[in-house]
Amino acid sequence: MASVNTVAQSDSGQRNFIARLWYDKEARGVILQVLTVSILFAFIAYITSNVIANLALVGKTFSFDFLAEPAHYDINQSLIEYSSKSTHLRAGLVGMLNTLAVAVVGIIVATVLGFVLGVLRLSPNWLISKMVYCYVEFVRNTPVLLQILLVHGIVVHSLPSPRGAQDGGNLAETIFFTNRGVFAPQPLPQDGFGFVIGAFVLAIVGCFIFKRWAKKRQDETGKYLPVFLISLGAIIGLPLLVYLLMGAPLDWNHPELKGFNFKGGFVVRPEFLALTLALSIYTAAFIAEIVRAGIEAINKGQWEASLAVGMSRSRTLSEVIIPQAMRVIVPPLTSQYLNLTKNSSLAIAIGYMDIVATIGGITLMQTGKEMETMIIVIGFYLSVSLTISMFMNWYNKRIKLVER
Repeated sequence: MASVNTVAQSDSGQRNFIARLWYDKEARGVILQVLTVSILFAFIAYITSNVIANLALVGKTFSFDFLAEPAHYDINQSLIEYSSKSTHLRAGLVGMLNTLAVAVVGIIVATVLGFVLGVLRLSPNWLISKMVYCYVEFVRNTPVLLQILLVHGIVVHSLPSPRGAQDGGNLAETIFFTNRGVFAPQPLPQDGFGFVIGAFVLAIVGCFIFKRWAKKRQDETGKYLPVFLISLGAIIGLPLLVYLLMGAPLDWNHPELKGFNFKGGFVVRPEFLALTLALSIYTAAFIAEIVRAGIEAINKGQWEASLAVGMSRSRTLSEVIIPQAMRVIVPPLTSQYLNLTKNSSLAIAIGYMDIVATIGGITLMQTGKEMETMIIVIGFYLSVSLTISMFMNWYNKRIKLVER
């Protein structure tokens, strides 16, 4: 009888312990999270085993051995050395670099253009404001793919042929604009050029240090220094001085017309120009509205107070309004950067060899490795997107207001 009571008390105590855990808010949250993660991993394991079983039924194996095989296809633009005899891994690396090139250049151009248009959107000049408004509404309400095709057609059909560029479509007979690409001299660093690069890096570091010192000095004394102009002069002047002192350690490989096209130098293909320009124009329209909304979110009293102490309108905008508006601008700006990066996958429509066209296109067709190639493509875009988000979140925290 005593043993029965002991068992009953044990069961009752166990039920009470579980009940206390469940009714405890923090414990219940932990339990639900553990269950959710367990179910998610179980689902992923089931899907993975199912995919492997189905691949085995059709005689396919899951491996990345194909990356070591020769690619046997050409790529029209490569930032690193590549030939059709290179491996699929090399082709994928070229595609990744081409995608990153479009993303980086596009983000820079779209940011500058978007900020300028956003400020002009609030211009007291009626004509300028309405022109920017029409641009924003037109670009935002048309598909980006159509804009890419349109810009590519304009670039290809408006630029002259290589022989026409030789006669008139060039800049000082050094840079040639053709429908096969923009050909420019390629720099060939010589001994001693590393000191020039070192001077450039040193100038950038010095500018950051100078900026912090100038801000501290302004907070203490109220005296303003032209940080941008001084920094620009240092970044250009110091490397140039070192370059001259080292005896100009840089040669150039100039493009020359041979047959039907230019040979030598550095070439930027029209597909890259069209894709970067189209994505920049498209994204800049959204950034312009984000900037406009961020500026209008700042109380008008900030404008009035700055103008009352004698600050010009341009300096008020750059020193007072924009720094405060960045707290509103940065979060949606991050989304636009991510959209531009992901929209670059439309490059295949105009024949630009990015990661989708190389690994996700030709390599997939040649090897039949659908799962492996798509994992590489998705993993690449996921890594780039998370990197952009991480950097922008860090920057957003850095510029937030510090409350006392």
